[in-house]
Amino acid sequence: MALVKVNFGSRVLGMDVTCDVILPQKATRLIGMETAEREGGTPVLWLLHGASDDETIWQRRTSIERYAAPLGLAVVMPGVQLSSYADMAHGGKYYTFVSKELPEVMHAFFGFSMKREDNFIAGLSMGGAGCMKIGLANPEKYAAIGCMSAGITNRAPTKRRPKDARAAKRQEMTYGNRNLVGTEEDPEYQAKSIIAEGKPIPRIYHTCGASDFLTERAHYTRDFFLCFEGNPFDYTYEEDPGAHTWEYWDEHIQHFLKFIGLEAQSDIRN
Repeated sequence: MALVKVNFGSRVLGMDVTCDVILPQKATRLIGMETAEREGGTPVLWLLHGASDDETIWQRRTSIERYAAPLGLAVVMPGVQLSSYADMAHGGKYYTFVSKELPEVMHAFFGFSMKREDNFIAGLSMGGAGCMKIGLANPEKYAAIGCMSAGITNRAPTKRRPKDARAAKRQEMTYGNRNLVGTEEDPEYQAKSIIAEGKPIPRIYHTCGASDFLTERAHYTRDFFLCFEGNPFDYTYEEDPGAHTWEYWDEHIQHFLKFIGLEAQSDIRN
């Protein structure tokens, strides 16, 4: 595998940005590693970080490169600051950046597959809510969503301000007085629209530790998706012992990779 740090100019954000990319590589004599490339286009996992983190965090605190290597899977990890993956009221248009501009730039740079069945989006905490938002608002782009340690949204309900002053200020900077109903910031609306309008339906893997502080929102999300007759999203919920920790995420990103069903490549040459 190759780890590439990509610095490029974002038209959407009006500034230079950084994105870390793991690229498949068919290699020989890599001790303890199995690596592969795929024939045709390369499938991509768009992997989103949490609120305290940046684009480097997944490869620093998990073995994501080792897990992706035998699958011939590229992993794209953008940095988005404390944006909540939103088009901020007082900040950058990070939703548009991640959902629109970033895929265009990465496909142009690296020739990744643009087929829906080859594109997956996942994340933890802020990134877990972010991948739910982006995946459900753009179901034609992603075959599966992997939400870890988050709910369908982590945002406090509009009728109830966050108790913490810092959280309230962040919410004001992110959303201002914008009406979020029916927008990309309303994943419940987007999920219902997917079914009502016959759009492509992304599969959803969702997990949260039993001791996580976001378990209540995870349960709300679980109950919401299980209300759809016939489970059209193939919604799968796992709640295992654990908390809001990297030990939990390192284990469960492996579960998501199994969920999306990519097979290890048989042409591995080690």
